[in-house]
Amino acid sequence: MTPRRSTGGTSPARAGAKGSSTAKAPANGKHTAKAPANGKHTAKAPANGKSKPATTGRGRRGPVEATPPVEADETSSGRVGWVIANHVRRRRQDIGLNVGQLADRSGISKGMLSKIENAQTSPSLATLERLAGALDMPLTSLFRGLAEERDAVFVKADSGPEIVRQGTRAGHAYQLLGSLRGPRKQVEPLLVTLTERAEIFPSFQHSGIELLYMLSGTMDYGYGKQQYRMEPGDTLQFEGDIPHGPTLLVKLPIRFLSITFYDSGI
Repeated sequence: MTPRRSTGGTSPARAGAKGSSTAKAPANGKHTAKAPANGKHTAKAPANGKSKPATTGRGRRGPVEATPPVEADETSSGRVGWVIANHVRRRRQDIGLNVGQLADRSGISKGMLSKIENAQTSPSLATLERLAGALDMPLTSLFRGLAEERDAVFVKADSGPEIVRQGTRAGHAYQLLGSLRGPRKQVEPLLVTLTERAEIFPSFQHSGIELLYMLSGTMDYGYGKQQYRMEPGDTLQFEGDIPHGPTLLVKLPIRFLSITFYDSGI
């Protein structure tokens, strides 16, 4: 008996040969997703390009923070740094140099100069010497203003001590308006009051420079061979080693300021 032929459709093998719409199977006959080279399935980086949060130097996760502005240090070394920084920046600007030009003149890098001007480093003495030379200023000028606070002299009205000067007599008062403490006398401010006339006046001589400022009254004041009529608001300045002093009291009472700047303080 002859077997009956099937006419109801094609066989699977024949369908594959005709290129049906079914997906072609891989060579091993299994449909699998392709694995990454390291064998681990990882999520693809987001398309917006944003990365993970930055890590700190020790590997801890955390947000990236901006460097805070430098603030003045209240310690002694901090004060030194800020005093130097201010002097360097001010002098550089005064002579019209930018940081690059100062770097060329001093042989100090721009980065180091920036740190010095922002008190972010403690430069060596050799560096400061080169810097002072480039800025055409004494090395000691970089430390000006660093001294600790000093006492001021405050004298209430009419409370200054009276001093006796050569030739002082009745009716001639010399009131000291204050004197800073120190090994050398630099300035001597006096309030001089003349209330009685005299025919003979003392002549003074001393070192330094003296300044007279007339407050009230009228007098003639001698300096060497010169005579000056002094009235309220008038000023007379001269070298103290030339003989000087009142020669005629025209209108009493007379009050004037006498301020002597001594050579040691000039």
